[in-house]
Amino acid sequence: MSIDKAIVEDFVDESKTLIPEMLDLLESIEGDFTQVLKLADYGNLVDRIMGGAKSLALMASEDHALHMIADYSAVCKAVGYKASQITANKQFFNVCVGLLLDATETLEVLLENINQSTSELKQNIPEAFIERLRWVSSQFSEEYKSSVGAGSSQKMAQTDIDDLLKKLGL
Repeated sequence: MSIDKAIVEDFVDESKTLIPEMLDLLESIEGDFTQVLKLADYGNLVDRIMGGAKSLALMASEDHALHMIADYSAVCKAVGYKASQITANKQFFNVCVGLLLDATETLEVLLENINQSTSELKQNIPEAFIERLRWVSSQFSEEYKSSVGAGSSQKMAQTDIDDLLKKLGL
C-alpha cells in the first residue's frame, strides 16, 4: 500500500504550524501552576496531529512513519490531558510541562524526518526521555482521565501508556 507523498507533505506542513503553538503554550505556563488547565489545550493541539496521522496511516504501509507519529502523539496527548487534572502537586506539574516541552521538540524532529524508516526515527527519541515518560506516566493514578470535556469518563490506565510505548518499540 502506498500513500501519495503530496498528502503526507500537506499533513507535515499543517502539523508543523501547530508545533510553535504547542511550544508557546507550554512555555507560557511553565512554572505557573495556576495555569494547569491549559494542558488540556495542549492535549487538543497534539490530538489534531494524532488524528491526522492516524487517518493517513490507514492508507500507508505498516512500517510508514505515520504510525509511529500517531502513537507518539497519542502518548503526548494522554500526558497533556492527565497532567491538566493535577490538583495539588506543583512540582509534578512542572515535571510534566518540562517533559511535554521535550516531547514536542522531538515530535517536530519526527515530522521533519517522516520519510525515514521507523527504526531510524526511533533513534531521535532519547532514552532519557523514555525513562522520564515512564516515570511520569506511573505517577498518574486511575482517577486521571485520558480525555477532557463535559461528561468525559474515558480513562487511560498505566498499561495503556505502556502499550503505546511498546507499540512505538520503546
